[in-house]
Amino acid sequence: MTDENDLKYGFESPRNDFDIAQMLAMESTPEEERKVLRKLDFVLIPLMGTAYFLQFLDKLSLSQATLFNLREDLNMHGSQYSWTSAIFYFGYFFWSWPSSYIIVRFPIGKYLAISVFLWGGILMCHAACTSFTSLMIARFFLGVGEAAIAPGFTLLTGMFYTRAEQPVRQSAWFFGNCIAVLIGPLIAYGIGNISSAPIETWKLMFLILGTITSTYGLVLFWLLPDSPTKAIFLTPNERAIAIQRTLKNKTGVMDNGKFKWSQARDALTDPQVWFLVLNSFTSNLCNGGITTFTSIITAGFGFTDLKALLMQMPQGGAQIVFLILTSLACTFIPSSRIIAMVLNTMVSVVGLILIWKLNPADQAGRMVGLTLAVVYAINLPISLSVVTSNIAGFSKKSVASALLFIAYCIGNIVGPQFFLASEEPSYPTGIKAAMSGLVLSIFFLLCLLTYYIWENRRRDQLYGSPEAMTVGAELQDELSNKTDREIDSFRYLL
Repeated sequence: MTDENDLKYGFESPRNDFDIAQMLAMESTPEEERKVLRKLDFVLIPLMGTAYFLQFLDKLSLSQATLFNLREDLNMHGSQYSWTSAIFYFGYFFWSWPSSYIIVRFPIGKYLAISVFLWGGILMCHAACTSFTSLMIARFFLGVGEAAIAPGFTLLTGMFYTRAEQPVRQSAWFFGNCIAVLIGPLIAYGIGNISSAPIETWKLMFLILGTITSTYGLVLFWLLPDSPTKAIFLTPNERAIAIQRTLKNKTGVMDNGKFKWSQARDALTDPQVWFLVLNSFTSNLCNGGITTFTSIITAGFGFTDLKALLMQMPQGGAQIVFLILTSLACTFIPSSRIIAMVLNTMVSVVGLILIWKLNPADQAGRMVGLTLAVVYAINLPISLSVVTSNIAGFSKKSVASALLFIAYCIGNIVGPQFFLASEEPSYPTGIKAAMSGLVLSIFFLLCLLTYYIWENRRRDQLYGSPEAMTVGAELQDELSNKTDREIDSFRYLL
């Protein structure tokens, strides 16, 4: 039976191993909380990080396949290769909004696991493509399969970690992306040196990576939790502690399986959401082109096809270095998230300027430029931590995440169109478009920072300081499933 308190706080007791009264009555020691945090880090972060590693590895496979005669075998010409990248993001875009609804309505862990299993199968289907048209169909459905992953991991991070802990944890599972950039070329190089395979190398690559991904989806189905109350690796008492730890977030750790349309409207009228969306769009004008054409650009610097794969590895190294520095800065330096994102983006602008302006004969200098040009990509986990920390209400957060990734898709669709086939392999128009997108990204980030400062000061003047609140009041705010604009004590993290 659902009682009055259950409805008030947004979840039903039968779905949990404890109730509101138990949670309020129990007291946990710092050591017990640290033990729960260690368990979460030991299980959740590797699960999400490995999935994100596979996602970006699979995404890179198309670019790497161009060095193994994919375009020639499928008789692709002109701008067709650009569209194979764009159609992936059309699929991503198509499924982003339905996915934001499904994540709220159905068990999130199971939904994400099924998505991983299906996208692995779709990647294997790439090996059966015999024409540009069939490749376009496979790429579209691959985008559909991958659309839920990053928004879903963002919501899970918000469920299990405090606002102060989120930047490092978002960066930790995003670390899988950096590892994929670092060792993905090495994996492709190894596959490329298999001489006894009865099929083309690019087909073998899709089959191997797809099989690994689908198998991992089965692992996620067993281990990835739907909420703190469903984490099989925590005891009932530890699940209660996991919820208690995040009370001060006021962003919602639980939902009642109902999509709240009022929160969707709140998301659509919230200035912070639109600044985040515009930043996502402009920064991904760069991402779409650089990710899709990095192998061709690198080969254009004068490297052989297989060596061009290995020369992409420093990009992963640069991302790892800046990711560690940025996540630590965001954790230990107050109000530094948005400033860190601005600085990372400026580094990438400098890298693109090097590619654009250096003499084509300066192979080393232009490789340094390409290595620095990808640093902006590590802003993604920081922007996701902004969503989990500063947007309250489970439905609002899911809508905001969907909008963010819709903008991500549109940027990745538009960006490659500036990389003109007639300008291969230097693509000056594409490089300038990517650089312009990053400059606009800096502008929108500064707008977001200004809005947060203004709104926090306005709330302090209206409602006073939110510091002195009882545990019961914190619990009521946290489990009320209200939005950040409905909670008077909510303050935005910078």
